[in-house]
Amino acid sequence: MSAEYATFGLAPAMRAGGVLANGDYQVHRDFLDFIVDGRPLLFQLSDLDAVSPLASDVPPAIFTAQVRGLLLEDEAPLDGGRYFIYGCPECASLECGAVTAVIEKNGDDYVWRDFAWQTDERADLELNGYHGIGPFRFRGAEYRGALNSLLDGDWAPRRRVLLIGARVALLAKLAAALRTIGIGADIARDTTDVSAEELRTYGAVAFGPAVDARERAAVRQSFQSAGVDVAYVEGLAPILPLLVAQTEHALDRRPQELRRLTRLVAADKEAGIEVTSTCRVRLTAYRLDRLSRTHAHDVFDGILEPGRHRVALDAKAVKGEAFLVARTTGSVLVEAMAH
Repeated sequence: MSAEYATFGLAPAMRAGGVLANGDYQVHRDFLDFIVDGRPLLFQLSDLDAVSPLASDVPPAIFTAQVRGLLLEDEAPLDGGRYFIYGCPECASLECGAVTAVIEKNGDDYVWRDFAWQTDERADLELNGYHGIGPFRFRGAEYRGALNSLLDGDWAPRRRVLLIGARVALLAKLAAALRTIGIGADIARDTTDVSAEELRTYGAVAFGPAVDARERAAVRQSFQSAGVDVAYVEGLAPILPLLVAQTEHALDRRPQELRRLTRLVAADKEAGIEVTSTCRVRLTAYRLDRLSRTHAHDVFDGILEPGRHRVALDAKAVKGEAFLVARTTGSVLVEAMAH
């Protein structure tokens, strides 16, 4: 095998869920991505909306079986010694399409080769092969160490959100929307009667607009006393898709180099966007009119190359009190429109 050595690792990743402008829901998925030579392998697959088999919401027995498979301790699930590398985030069905590869041992090394997009039992490398990806040769000790570590502990992120506030109707709608996309949500007036053990299950806290500075400080003190590092969300406006997007962003604790979408600015009828790999970016503008009615406009949907980009915005879509939500398959950012 002539492939040069590549480093192998694993890192938390997510498929961003959300409430879309048309009212559809997109499920949130937490998973572990494969880090090859310090970069997520998924980023090499352009705009693929997919997750690895190592997802946090699969049953423990299935998760363990996936790890054992990648270690070649179980037979390959597909013909030709092929294994699932990424699959559909909604159903994980082969019929929806999956990225597969041959995984084999060469001495003590593990080799991933012949990557392909597959929709049935046999892969057509000529028609659907990823000819620019791999082969990758991983040192056995590093490869086994990364995968075996998953069998010894719980890597899954805390994806529960505590909603603090007095406007129960709005918070109930937000909680329902978060639960629909796969994020746990609880509502409380404050944290006075919440135990430290329970506080440790939350990854973010969202404050309602009626919560004053003293009450917010008390909540922060409760989490600090419990030794919990959580993200705090200050709701920009009572717009449900916007609040969901803010919460999704708060739950994303990955370093910048492991994200596709890293920057969003909104000013003077223009958006500034930065992405780290080729991906599809969708921009949605939300605004409140003088009667506090919500208006949503899809203002951009296209493939962007790595780097910084400027997108002109329709003046009608962002007039008055307006906000932008930028989405890729794995990231979401929110920004208030500056005038």
